[in-house]
Amino acid sequence: MNNILNKKDKISAFAGNYYAVIMAGGIGSRFWPISTSEFPKQFQDMLGTGQSLLQKTFSRMNSLIPSKNTYILTNDRYVDLVQEQLPTISVNQIVLEPAMRNTAPCILLSALKIYKENPNALMLVAPSDHWIEDEISFLNDVETCFKACEVGDKLMTLGIHPTFPNTGYGYIESDKNASETIKKVHQFREKPNYETAKQFIADGNFLWNAGIFIWSVKSIIASFKMNLPEMHQLFSKGNEKLNTSEERDFILENYKRAENISIDYGILEKSENVFVKKATFDWNDLGTWGALYDKLEKDKNNNATVRANTLVKDATGNMIFTSSEKLVVLDGIEDYIIVDKEDVLMIYPKKKDQDIKELVASISQKFGDKFK
Repeated sequence: MNNILNKKDKISAFAGNYYAVIMAGGIGSRFWPISTSEFPKQFQDMLGTGQSLLQKTFSRMNSLIPSKNTYILTNDRYVDLVQEQLPTISVNQIVLEPAMRNTAPCILLSALKIYKENPNALMLVAPSDHWIEDEISFLNDVETCFKACEVGDKLMTLGIHPTFPNTGYGYIESDKNASETIKKVHQFREKPNYETAKQFIADGNFLWNAGIFIWSVKSIIASFKMNLPEMHQLFSKGNEKLNTSEERDFILENYKRAENISIDYGILEKSENVFVKKATFDWNDLGTWGALYDKLEKDKNNNATVRANTLVKDATGNMIFTSSEKLVVLDGIEDYIIVDKEDVLMIYPKKKDQDIKELVASISQKFGDKFK
């Protein structure tokens, strides 16, 4: 029998100390032209389901963690989008990132806000734009980690079983001889080259780093105090202003002074109490059009389609995305990304999907910020 109870029983029984922090501040430029700086991919219905990626992530977590315990990390310019898409979220639950400072500062700020409300809180940190189909397994994994962090000083992460030697992900190396479900992390490994990635898979004790973290607010704040003391001091001086009407002014004044560093570099790679649990759910970070293509259902010609009505002949392996239910006719085209929106049509080789970020820079040089 699954560990997860029905939603009502789960929230009433366990949710008091369970908190979620959803990171929703990126631009997602590799999903251009749909994802733009004004309307990034996390606010888009990339899967054609009627929900944005942010809404799907929020709904997934809401089965375990109530709305009032969920915080959204996002850029100042996206506050209105968050409130429009998540009307149960209050302004106080939106943690602003007025400057690009990577993941460590916003996570510390969130932890301090939550600690002030509930010093016994357990905190899940996860991106807003991941594809997770088996939500029951995801929630069971999260709850297992919550329980481990409740009884021990652990900084936990969920690692994904690598299915091929991916060079675009970081890897987590755990004790090769450990048999426990929750294993001590030996070290984090940066994105490898192909041969190194093949060796990681052959070794059998490496997992993909999905950027999903679980810890108690006490443990993560203590780790910041030890490993990033200047950042801890910078934000701690505003404790009295957090969760009040003075919070916004404090953040606007001080956030830009924080070090630009990731939670991986700043905390996890320096800490001795980091543990990993192998995820039991399928996962994809949906970072590119190719990744979206991989997860969508295909027609008999191996084309993946979002919204478009298609008529194809001798056209295979394509990713077809339209903003409306437009008719798309293809003949003699193979392995391309075809994206149609109001003012942009992109037809681009699928094998070059990693280059779209650079493509956007070239477009901005020629046309300015009109299409950015």
